[in-house]
Amino acid sequence: MKYELVIIGGGPAGLSAANAAWEAGCRSICIVERDRELGGILNQCIHNGFGLHYFKEELTGPEYAGRFIDMVGQTGVDVRLDAMVLEVTPDKQVHIVSSAGGYEVLEADAIVLAMGCRERTRGAIGIPGTRPAGVFTAGTAQRYLNIEGYMVGKRVVILGSGDIGLIMARRMTLEGAKVLACVEVMPYSGGLTRNIVQCLNDFDIPLYLSHTITDIQGRDRVERVIVSEVGPDRRPKPGTEMVFDCDTVLLSVGLIPENELSRGAQVSMDPRTNGPVVYENMETSIPGVFACGNVLHVHDLVDFVTAEAARAGRAAAAYCKGSRAPQGDVLEIKNGNLVGYTVPQHIRMGADFTAVDVFFRVRAICKESRIVVKDDTGAQIACFSREHMAPGEMENIKLPRVLLEKAKGALTIAIEEGSK
Repeated sequence: MKYELVIIGGGPAGLSAANAAWEAGCRSICIVERDRELGGILNQCIHNGFGLHYFKEELTGPEYAGRFIDMVGQTGVDVRLDAMVLEVTPDKQVHIVSSAGGYEVLEADAIVLAMGCRERTRGAIGIPGTRPAGVFTAGTAQRYLNIEGYMVGKRVVILGSGDIGLIMARRMTLEGAKVLACVEVMPYSGGLTRNIVQCLNDFDIPLYLSHTITDIQGRDRVERVIVSEVGPDRRPKPGTEMVFDCDTVLLSVGLIPENELSRGAQVSMDPRTNGPVVYENMETSIPGVFACGNVLHVHDLVDFVTAEAARAGRAAAAYCKGSRAPQGDVLEIKNGNLVGYTVPQHIRMGADFTAVDVFFRVRAICKESRIVVKDDTGAQIACFSREHMAPGEMENIKLPRVLLEKAKGALTIAIEEGSK
């Protein structure tokens, strides 16, 4: 089967990319989704707070997804549900298997990678203790509760302060559970400030920073956990142990971009993001293969996923019409002081753009600071002031073309603390 554009993933990124590509004139599009319905993770996010940037109103996750599902439904986009992608080849063949169609190979002129991310598990962080029932990732518990209708526990301790864990602290409380504590190994929270306020403070749930679970105890079901304070080296301090009698542990210890297919296609990867290396139009190292959303880097807000995916969809449509990567200078973007990563990683100066949006995260809480962009000569290209930045909140700056044209060599984005 031949398509101009194949989009892998029917979550918010895939839906936005498909809609944008259709609006850009691409008329042969296929979305491949492994679940039984479109919408991705949004279907289980029944809380509100979505759409404030994109739709300028507050929506729940299913409402936000529903709007894009309706948009795509009004187009001629082909949708393959309950279909698993087994392999993506460098020559843009997509191998899929489904109960409806069996084993198929889809040939594409362009591909958009929009597979999202997965949760880090207990095994990935090595919590000591026995292996009883009652230990869930926060996203798994969210699906059980919000979609399947199962209550996962009554007395809960949450490890990690990522947004899903914070939201589940509130959700479990509203369903009648007692959330005893939220425990975070870092000296700062990994979630949005609004979620700390609305999900922990409003329900008097304590947040223990610089603490971690050092033991899980229980025979058949979790019976108690031991929580210890950690030092600057993140090692537990003897004598600081606290015992929580509980029957459930929820893990909110980070998200990992789902890139097995990307690696199999030999896409160049960035070890900082665990996602593909991309240019200013979301194109990866393989011409005609684009990446967007949480498969590229983990986002806070779905509104930013939507905008990024729309950029990838439009670029993929242009590629299908014959537009190819321009020759010429390529600016590399590096991360400097207190910056964890940057997306995109490269800017092609021969491309047609007026400005480039650069996304990044800081590696520590920064009070009044400046985001400074310098080239290889040390010359300052741009500077942006911020009153507050935190690792749990993604930052974004816009670099106009007129400034980028002045750069000599690579760009480095760094944080300078204090006002000047």
